[in-house]
Amino acid sequence: MPMPHAETQPALHQSGPIRQYPRFVFSVPVTVRHWPPRGFRTARGMTLDISEGGMAAIVPDTLSVGEIVEIDLTLPVGLINTLATVKYNSANRSGFEFVGLSSQERQQITLAAKEC
Repeated sequence: MPMPHAETQPALHQSGPIRQYPRFVFSVPVTVRHWPPRGFRTARGMTLDISEGGMAAIVPDTLSVGEIVEIDLTLPVGLINTLATVKYNSANRSGFEFVGLSSQERQQITLAAKEC
């Protein structure tokens, strides 16, 4: 049986709160820029899933929980550049909460994810 494209019921995040936005399986290139103690770094990766509030991605770099990063998200309608907070980081996956997206950018994310 195929997995649903979007979560049909609110899901608990790893830390416990209910998600504010539906999450979609979504894989596009992403660039993450951050400023760890040893200087500016750029990492390229791929998203795993996305919502209007954040995303999970494979990013081959060490990120710190709570760190603010700059993200370039490549959508079919164009590039979205935003800030995000690192919510979790493991060896194979990182989670980000978007900061300051406009309502238009949130709609672009949802439309792109639904079309996938």
